Amino acid sequence: MADASWTSSAKSLKGVILDLCGVLYDSGEDGGTPIPGSVEAVKRLKASDLKLRFCTNETQASRDRFVAKLQRMGFDISVCEVFSPAPAAVAVLQDRGLRPHLLVYDGLLPEFDSVDKTNPNCVVIGDAAEQFSYQNLNDAFRVLIGLEKPVLFSLGKGRYYKETDGLNLDVGPYMKALEYACDVEAEVIGKPSAAFFHSVLHDMGLEPHEVLMIGDDLVNDVGGAQRCGMKGLQVRTGKYRPSDEKHPSVTADGTVDDLAQAVDLMLEERGGASLTSCWGRAGGETGDSLTQ
Repeated sequence: MADASWTSSAKSLKGVILDLCGVLYDSGEDGGTPIPGSVEAVKRLKASDLKLRFCTNETQASRDRFVAKLQRMGFDISVCEVFSPAPAAVAVLQDRGLRPHLLVYDGLLPEFDSVDKTNPNCVVIGDAAEQFSYQNLNDAFRVLIGLEKPVLFSLGKGRYYKETDGLNLDVGPYMKALEYACDVEAEVIGKPSAAFFHSVLHDMGLEPHEVLMIGDDLVNDVGGAQRCGMKGLQVRTGKYRPSDEKHPSVTADGTVDDLAQAVDLMLEERGGASLTSCWGRAGGETGDSLTQ
């Protein structure tokens, strides 16, 4: 069942920001699987009068390769529409003259080719997956603990994410381990950082109250967007858990079954055609689940 109370603000919207993993697709060893209805939902948003951007904490591949994977899944998406932490981190490192020790997934390393990494004076940690060994974490710890003023950057702070075979630990728990060991507070680059969200809004040329964020992560997607003045909508796909709807500190402006339902309700409120009939034809399903 969808909470449709949020749709009252749909007519005043000028833009939408979408999370990727857990909203458009579920990741996995085979590259991932689109969530039913999401390819068509993105097409409908692109055909509307709304500006659309994609905001992700994906840190297991360079942005080019990541977008190419989504395109192979059938999504109409380009690199310039996607905002991810690694390019933002590179800009910060260059601006502050910092040389990073990198604890990131191998596929992300090319994003940092332009950065001097000799004699590191900070640590950058991302979702390193299998690279989160004791040795690699200890190497990062030794860099930080050896600095007079340790600087730790984290490409997000998620607790976990969903792959096709289940939930996996994200970068957040490892970030917390280094914070505790080195008595340092990480600078988060990516969601839920206000600076990260504002960079997306600046690119759209819109004010926060004109934009809706749709994500599966209640705290980092929805809560982060709300703290910036946007409305935040949560989907019941990806990392969503039923307990999210009773969270003690973050309450979504609305909760829907999936992106297809969100787009259908939003565009219907704005006077667009209903998705139920076209999704029933394209996806082989009826529209019942979208209009409950």
